[in-house]
Amino acid sequence: MKRISTLIILAVILLTAMPPYSYGEGIVIGATGDIMLAGRWAPLLKKQGYDQPFSGVAATLAKSDINLANLESPIARGGKEYTAKKFRFRAEPEVAKAMRKAGFNLVTLANNHSMDFGPEALTETMTNLETAGITWVGAGENLAKARRIAFFIVKGKKIAFLGYSLTQPVEFFAARQRPGTAPGYENIFTPDIARARREADYVIVSFHWGQEGQGFPTSLQRSIAHKAIDAGADVIIGHHPHVLQGIERYEKGIIFYSLGNFAFASKSTTADQSVIILLRLDDAQREAEILPLDVLYRRVGFQPRLLSGKPAKAVIERLNSLSNALKTEIKFQNNSYVVSF
Repeated sequence: MKRISTLIILAVILLTAMPPYSYGEGIVIGATGDIMLAGRWAPLLKKQGYDQPFSGVAATLAKSDINLANLESPIARGGKEYTAKKFRFRAEPEVAKAMRKAGFNLVTLANNHSMDFGPEALTETMTNLETAGITWVGAGENLAKARRIAFFIVKGKKIAFLGYSLTQPVEFFAARQRPGTAPGYENIFTPDIARARREADYVIVSFHWGQEGQGFPTSLQRSIAHKAIDAGADVIIGHHPHVLQGIERYEKGIIFYSLGNFAFASKSTTADQSVIILLRLDDAQREAEILPLDVLYRRVGFQPRLLSGKPAKAVIERLNSLSNALKTEIKFQNNSYVVSF
């Protein structure tokens, strides 16, 4: 527990020694949708090897200084199953190692599955992540620890990350003396973001929210996102609907309401498209490159596949149609799909 507390308290990773990429001197932050490599297909995943789901995108993730995903399950062998909900997941510890090997060094645990096997599995998850070299936000041994900021220093700039959940069961929310996830209530995230803003050059916040299977954000999602940016966030990254939702530029920030599934052990026919976001941050310009993915099981199994040409364009057209009502457009320039903010 002492090692875990120290990791979250410090949560500072010096990445300035990493080799430069072709993206120039700016910071590159990758963000993906949900990772869930457990459930009924776990024996197949284990047989294939947990590196396999990431093998088609690892080279792309290597272009980023930091890669963030939503970890949609505990990574543990112990714990007591919470049986008062329909879907409960628990992944093998080897998943953490595979995620780190694929390029992920940060996850949010603020979701409706991190407590599927109770506090013991949450603690084991944090231990497994720490052992693998992955930092986390959005959950902890109590509310104060669940709200802690993860700081990364990259190329002389300080980036702050926070994570919150607005999904049931509310019993999963951390309290003063109860482990769990950070609740996405305004009186919690507003002061947290304001503090991060004072301490960091960039602030990125993840929310687990919205309605599953719905392509449009709810009025609550939009209200929360706007308040978070008003409090000082630069980027909002959403998860939970399992499908893509629109992108919105608001004030000087940008909101990705839902990135959909990423590496997810489900044969869903509605969770068919996703994206990797590459945020490029520097003093002169901030932009997000959108990389379309095919995640439909019958075509790709549980391995997200990068798209190009007409299939990629079709994903962008769909995402633009979802973003039109939010007055935001993805543009094609320099052979990339980008949004500046």
